[in-house]
Amino acid sequence: MLTLKLITEETERVIRGLEKKHFSGAREAIRQVMDTDKARREAQTELDRNLSEAKKLAAEIGGLMKQGKKEEAEQVKARVARLKETNKELEQRKEEAEKSLVQQLCQIPNIPYDEVPEGCGAEDNMVVKSSLRECKEGDTVGNWTTVVENGEAKEPHWELAKKYNLIDFDLGVKITGAGFPVYRGWGARLQRALINFFLDEARAAGYEEIMPPTVVNAASGYGTGQLPDKEGQMYHANLDDLYLIPTAEVPVTNIYRDVIIDEKDLPVKNCAYTQCFRREAGSYGKDVRGLNRLHEFSKVEIVRIDTPEHSAESHKEMLEHVEGLLKKLELPYRILRLCGGDMSFTSSVCYDFEVYSEAQKRWLEVSSVSNFDTYQANRLKCRVRRTADKKTEIAHTLNGSALALPRIVAALLENNQTDEGIRIPKALVPYMGTDIIK
Repeated sequence: MLTLKLITEETERVIRGLEKKHFSGAREAIRQVMDTDKARREAQTELDRNLSEAKKLAAEIGGLMKQGKKEEAEQVKARVARLKETNKELEQRKEEAEKSLVQQLCQIPNIPYDEVPEGCGAEDNMVVKSSLRECKEGDTVGNWTTVVENGEAKEPHWELAKKYNLIDFDLGVKITGAGFPVYRGWGARLQRALINFFLDEARAAGYEEIMPPTVVNAASGYGTGQLPDKEGQMYHANLDDLYLIPTAEVPVTNIYRDVIIDEKDLPVKNCAYTQCFRREAGSYGKDVRGLNRLHEFSKVEIVRIDTPEHSAESHKEMLEHVEGLLKKLELPYRILRLCGGDMSFTSSVCYDFEVYSEAQKRWLEVSSVSNFDTYQANRLKCRVRRTADKKTEIAHTLNGSALALPRIVAALLENNQTDEGIRIPKALVPYMGTDIIK
């Protein structure tokens, strides 16, 4: 969440940032936060004053009793008792204000960096790089028309999955429901190959592999900002009040909740493969066909904790890592800098990676790489201890998909179909044990 220091010292910049994210009622939300903080501080000031007075009066009582001034001592005792009653009310006021303040702050999204373009939605995202064509400065998604002219008909991945017996969508419906496919044979092998390839690449880049739980408590959801913002998108085990993770970002980042990290140990670099679960309420139509949008899927995530001055460099390195994976998979891709209106609740800046689907003639998102600045770390109480003066400050957190499998599989099948079978990219051949699925 945003810090009170930022809100009080740079109020107008915060409001402009929230408006850039198209957060409704930004000015009123900030006013409420500042009013609640003022009430909290006033209660604390009055409480401190009363406690100081009570301490002085308590010292007077002993002196008055020694002097035999019992009646005066009783009057002072009565004054102390009244102060104690007042202090109980002040404590309650302060606690209610603190609780209300946290609730208000949790409802306010992060503010975007200056480099984030203006815009309302996906059409306004800026294309910063593409493997298929040159990008002009200021080029937005809305300016892109057909990027691949290919007269040859291509089969969509759901037809190829059936043809080669790779994925059984109907069986998944039978066992669980829509959005829970069953991978089999070479399809299961391809999943495992991609997972191992992504993990090996992450380890080679210096990431420590973590194998976290795939269910988390509410505190973890709040720590990374999924709660309360995305509560409706998460599967909830009501009896135990636990949530199935939407991404490994949640358990891995929460490793550092309530932790102070020495500056010399940064950046922290973790990676994790997990199953991910998303309800995707309201999804329908062509966008959910086949592997395009699932309720359960596999993903390898990379997470970093860093100092404020180095987090931009960390973000750049993460972007280069994800781009390198797509190059090795020989997939046509593009990189988007998301506009304010299309960014997540918690991010300060976010880049999406999309691969091109030959059969569907559309782009499929496969990764989002975000810098959250201090927003998550403030909620997590994750801090950096400086080497020079031993002082602590809020850390920066970053994360990205490296990569999410479903749409990668879709693009691999569609873009590599031949008359002989599905061609396997060279980077995956050692993991697959074959260069073609026949």
